[in-house]
Amino acid sequence: MTAPLTPPPPPHDQSPHQAWQAPPDGAVGGAYEQDGPGMKSEVREGVVVTVAVALCGALLGLLWWRLAPHVPLVGDHVGKNWVVYLKDSEGEQAIGVDGTFTLLALAFGAVSAVVVFLVRRRGGIPLVAGLAVGGLLGSLLAWRLGVWLGPTQDVIAHAKAVGKGVSFSAPLKLGAWGVLLAWPVAALVVHLALTALFGPRDPDPYHAPYATPPA
Repeated sequence: MTAPLTPPPPPHDQSPHQAWQAPPDGAVGGAYEQDGPGMKSEVREGVVVTVAVALCGALLGLLWWRLAPHVPLVGDHVGKNWVVYLKDSEGEQAIGVDGTFTLLALAFGAVSAVVVFLVRRRGGIPLVAGLAVGGLLGSLLAWRLGVWLGPTQDVIAHAKAVGKGVSFSAPLKLGAWGVLLAWPVAALVVHLALTALFGPRDPDPYHAPYATPPA
């Protein structure tokens, strides 16, 4: 009796060593190279984002000035001096001023993050840094513009101008400086979430198909 002949292996079988000898196009040593702009282009994009986002602070300042509640003050003449005090000491208008700025800044941060993500999905450190710095600069611009558009900062002169016992609006100001961070924080959180959910994925070099050597 003769032993059964073992069938020859398929002509296109390859050993593990052969599989690693032919990496796919675009891979070097099993690791893929990502196509994208150079560092100079990314830094330039980050600067453009910073300027564009910061300029949007003018719109935020205008909206804050228009939508923030007015804090009523009253002036009184005591002797030779004028004093100014809150007309409603238990009112929450001052809190509403900060709250209005915060809500508007959060909305601006979310919108700016969405726009930046749609324009440049791949992101990058300069782009994210530009988004954060631009949001902070935009908040500062909005704050200063709102204060400038609002009632005069000289409350004594304002009280003298309107007269004793006549109510007038207090200067527009922020009671908590932390609200200036609402825009950049919201922008970073929303951009990070969008990148994690919808951003491009890097290919896995260990599960990529490799070229089959010729038979």
